[in-house]
Amino acid sequence: MSGSTLAIGSSLLDTNIVIALFAHDTAVAQRLEQAASVFVPGTVIGELYFGAYNSARVEQNVARVTEFAASSAVLWIDATTAQYYGQLKAELRTLGHPLPENDVWIAALARQFSLTLVSRDAHFKAVPDLAVEAW
Repeated sequence: MSGSTLAIGSSLLDTNIVIALFAHDTAVAQRLEQAASVFVPGTVIGELYFGAYNSARVEQNVARVTEFAASSAVLWIDATTAQYYGQLKAELRTLGHPLPENDVWIAALARQFSLTLVSRDAHFKAVPDLAVEAW
């Protein structure tokens, strides 16, 4: 499988990076300003909604996620992503490096579109052929 490239220098944000942005992490905000283009997996939007619905301020946090999703370039899973997912999950199983299910989908999107995954989760470094940065 060969990936589709959206833009050279493009980044795909993991949930923990968006949460850092919501928390006004200046390092993340500065890196976002410098990024060529930024995408967010639909899976991350789902994780953010989950967190919002399980928070003490549901209404405020759901509104924040809704606004963020509307203003972001969201990449959704399609049949091609599913193929990348299946291949990646098999690779990780062979290597003995399982990932949380949602993270396999996120990594599959990053590989599909040749994006750099931005995450603070160290376990992504075990994914073959995945560019990862920690902001």
